[in-house]
Amino acid sequence: MGVFTFEHENTSVIPPARLFKALILEGNNLVTKVAPQVIKSIEVIEGDGGVGSIKKVTFYDGNKVKFFKEKIEAIDKENFTNLYTIIEGDVLTDKLEKVSYEKKIIATPDGGSIVKNISKFITKGDAEVSEEEVKAGQQKTAGLFKLIEAYLLANPDAYN
Repeated sequence: MGVFTFEHENTSVIPPARLFKALILEGNNLVTKVAPQVIKSIEVIEGDGGVGSIKKVTFYDGNKVKFFKEKIEAIDKENFTNLYTIIEGDVLTDKLEKVSYEKKIIATPDGGSIVKNISKFITKGDAEVSEEEVKAGQQKTAGLFKLIEAYLLANPDAYN
């Protein structure tokens, strides 16, 4: 088993508390609203949606409908951090056991945010994960992030 760690950041003009609420606390509803062409559904299949809960995310990959299940490991509303792990599904491929994601939203001096993302890919056996594979996923995630940010800018009263 190997662990491959990758980091990337997104910046936003949206303040951290509002962005955290939209992305993490209310993300299930918002993502399906702003990107129905990407995310078909997000449903809590175990728990109450908080720490320990398991969600099933159904998404479109070209003409195919795929899914993954994620377990919420931690939510810190005061420090705007979130940790979850993909534990099952099409995105794990034959070489991944699981993938953990840590998200931390930090205030910028101008009132916006920096979203720091740390991804840990835990592989089966001695399989490896290339940076190119990770960047493809990061580009899709960045696209969703920009759609959410655009929604928040167009709807200033939402998620306050």
